Amino acid sequence: MKIYAQTDIGLVRQVNQDAFYISEENEKYKLCILADGMGGYTGGEIASRLACMSAAKYIKGNFNSEKEYAKEELMQIIRMAMEYSNEIVYEKSREEKELEQMGTTMEVCLIYNNRVYIGHIGDSRIYRIRQNIMRKITVDHSYVQKLVKDGTITKEEAINHPKKNMLMKALGCEEQIEPDVMVKGFNPKDIILMCSDGLTNMISEQEIYNIVEQDTQNAVEKLIKKAKELGGRDNITVIIIENER
Repeated sequence: MKIYAQTDIGLVRQVNQDAFYISEENEKYKLCILADGMGGYTGGEIASRLACMSAAKYIKGNFNSEKEYAKEELMQIIRMAMEYSNEIVYEKSREEKELEQMGTTMEVCLIYNNRVYIGHIGDSRIYRIRQNIMRKITVDHSYVQKLVKDGTITKEEAINHPKKNMLMKALGCEEQIEPDVMVKGFNPKDIILMCSDGLTNMISEQEIYNIVEQDTQNAVEKLIKKAKELGGRDNITVIIIENER
């Protein structure tokens, strides 16, 4: 398995409010976390980093390397890790006035025994590429996605909708959260792509797929470069997990 990851401030923002975490090589599982923060000049940066570190800490502290886990057990660990992160970020936001509006998206991918256990809240995304097809695994927790689901607007209209960045769910904004938690197969030659909306707001899914398929090893750098060439209006973070076996 190979993992490629990078974050970039982009061309417009003054602070990088994205953060990511990749677990150590020697662990029985592989863990990748991505967060895109929001709220004030420093609030988003603090929220995303706190969320990544607290989720990683929770999972590491509650994973027994001597044990064989059932699917339901690992899904529960992911859920609890996100709830723990929410508690940490929410409490921090209440400590200081300038942080009271902070929050973050969060994507968690825990890879264990040829499966990927996924936690998701917000509008960052996770895709899986399998047999030359890229599918979006997560569903954006955004106002625009709700409009698409309700049939009020089309997917094409959603791309440039003025309320595209309005979230229906985020981590750290309220005392309780309801993240999406799921498990998917992770077969040989599968690729998982995790990204913040600084990528998907600039580059079409078809172009993302083309870049990853053509040169997976250098795709992270190429995707970030392309997003910046097209304006780089937001922070850009990309994680690619390639199952080589």
